[in-house]
Amino acid sequence: MSVILAIESSCDDTSVAICNNGKITANVIANQTIHENYGGVIPELASRVHQQNIVPTIEQALKNAQVTKQDISAVAFTQGPGLLGSLLVGVSFAKSFALALNIPLISVNHMHAHILAHFIDDPKPNFPFLCLTVSGGHTQIVLVKHYFDMEIVGETLDDAAGEAFDKTAKILQLPYPGGPLIDKHAKNGNPLAYKFAEPQIADLNFSFSGFKTSILYFIRKQEKENPNFIAENLDDICASVQHSIVQILLNKVKKAAKQFNINEIAIAGGVSANSGLRDSLQQTANDLGWKVYIPAFQYCTDNAGMIAIAGYQKFLTKDFVGQEVSPKARMEF
Repeated sequence: MSVILAIESSCDDTSVAICNNGKITANVIANQTIHENYGGVIPELASRVHQQNIVPTIEQALKNAQVTKQDISAVAFTQGPGLLGSLLVGVSFAKSFALALNIPLISVNHMHAHILAHFIDDPKPNFPFLCLTVSGGHTQIVLVKHYFDMEIVGETLDDAAGEAFDKTAKILQLPYPGGPLIDKHAKNGNPLAYKFAEPQIADLNFSFSGFKTSILYFIRKQEKENPNFIAENLDDICASVQHSIVQILLNKVKKAAKQFNINEIAIAGGVSANSGLRDSLQQTANDLGWKVYIPAFQYCTDNAGMIAIAGYQKFLTKDFVGQEVSPKARMEF
């Protein structure tokens, strides 16, 4: 019997989850809307709001799961990577909580947790599988051999796919966070209306820096000819940008699947909530005979449910850490 309390605070969302014998019974997320005023996450503000949110979020998670503090077997937390100030709030609280109750501490790598989110609900992938992890800060293709036996076989050389979405949204003067808004407008647009420069990289790595520049120059050129170009063509622009990013991602996944002879394919991270990516992946799976695994929306973006399930797997092998543990803004995969 095990009841794991998990804390996720790597960026601007404060999240707490409860995992009861491998089943997520609560997954509470407190969002921070203050960053919308600045067009991006302000680290200092994020850490302050985490301090305000952490106790109420803990209390709500315990209530939702119908457990008490005395029922908790161990505390799992995100050690990194992430914003140092934000991580510090979660790590400090986890250490204090575990110390007060005299229960074990479990450190979790945020990127491992995104992948292990696939083991929350059925169907679960079979080892080995490939996972495309795409977020605002990361774009990786990971060969997953076992729960914590993972190898990055492809990653971005510069910017992440999520950043390409966010920067495009900024160019189009869409409010923060812009990624979901591009997805929304793309549903009403023509994905083949415009074409942008796509990176030519031979291996399984990605590059989105030149792609972003291509969009910026395209928009500037069009606005010189027609100052209302964005407003008049927003849906088509969003659809074309989204289509291009999705194709860049899936072309590499197809290449990796062929190279490793694997047909079990998963996606994870915030961008895996993008409907265009989800639909295109499913269509590719139908064409190539893949088995595809896509997490529920609540487990795509940063959440403690994924930290809890990763913590549960570590709990089973008694993989604990001591009170000397500290947060890491950068953390080896």
